Amino acid sequence: MGLLKAPENTPVWVEENNCKACDLCVAYCPAGVLAMVPEPKTILGAMVKVVYPDSCIGCNDCELECPDFAIMVADRKEYKFAKLSKEAKERAEAIKKNHYMAREEDIKALCA
Repeated sequence: MGLLKAPENTPVWVEENNCKACDLCVAYCPAGVLAMVPEPKTILGAMVKVVYPDSCIGCNDCELECPDFAIMVADRKEYKFAKLSKEAKERAEAIKKNHYMAREEDIKALCA
């Protein structure tokens, strides 16, 4: 990943100042780690959030698809990533079917 160092115990993070909330990262995440969350202060009324960080598999798909370099994934040397589980796949599909928006249970997980 170069010169950037991951925040402590963080597999994936979003630089919200660079993010235009295009939701490409959410669309490409196979583990349902990311979701769009209502954010009234942004232009589009939503912002991408890392909802399930412990499910990140470190595939880098979100980081590679981001046109604004707003999302980063930790280096494999810095973080031990999860394996892709059936639950994570199902969550990813549910988020995609919900137009990439976080579901009620996702928002509860984010606030926990």
